[in-house]
Amino acid sequence: MFQGFSQEALDFLLGIRLNNSKEWFEPRKSIYTEKIFEPMKALAEELFVPFQDTEGMMYKAGRIYRDANFPPYLHYRDTMWIYVRYDAWYWNKTPTLFFELSPEGAEYGFRIEKPEASVMERFRSQLSEDHEPFINMVNEVVEKFGLTIGGEEYKRKKPCNVPEAEQFFLKKGLSLSKKVGAGDVLFSHKIAEEAVEAFEGLREINDYFHEIVEINDLAKALEKEAEITAEPEPEIKMVKAPEVDFMW
Repeated sequence: MFQGFSQEALDFLLGIRLNNSKEWFEPRKSIYTEKIFEPMKALAEELFVPFQDTEGMMYKAGRIYRDANFPPYLHYRDTMWIYVRYDAWYWNKTPTLFFELSPEGAEYGFRIEKPEASVMERFRSQLSEDHEPFINMVNEVVEKFGLTIGGEEYKRKKPCNVPEAEQFFLKKGLSLSKKVGAGDVLFSHKIAEEAVEAFEGLREINDYFHEIVEINDLAKALEKEAEITAEPEPEIKMVKAPEVDFMW
């Protein structure tokens, strides 16, 4: 059962940040297993309990080993993560409930980090037609759980005809999250209780974006199918020139 993290866990992650090498990690691997890997696995199981009967939902707890094929070319991660989401090929393009542990503490909440541009375009279109349901959902969870609205923004503003939703028209991606520093909450079971409650509160927003992503994927599939099945244009046959040009 998850009992909380420890200062030793945060110090270990800081050590990885400062000494990202096998020579430093291997003698301390037992610290990683006991203080980080096992607690993260237990927390992931607990966070997923409210969603275990929801079709298509899954969870994953990351490991400390980096993929050596992608930059930055480091051996280990200094931030550990848990995702609860609908199954998807690209995790960063789909809405996600997340928990992250770093040397600075923890952060948890909702995010859709790098959605396709067409997903955010559909989102803005939906807000233009009827913004109140989404705005009300956001205001409720922000107030109830002390979340902060974040996400990467466009360099050039998108036109917005709904003043109440203007901040969301700026977003290339969106997050609603809370940071927790080292201390009693993070070092006890209370962090699990808080994160579970927030995840349940954010379920509606997660589903809201999941529906947009599904509609967008379906539209793309239909468009591609139409391109494949479209009848080719009739071939225009050109008059073939004679192989030998006689002169009389």
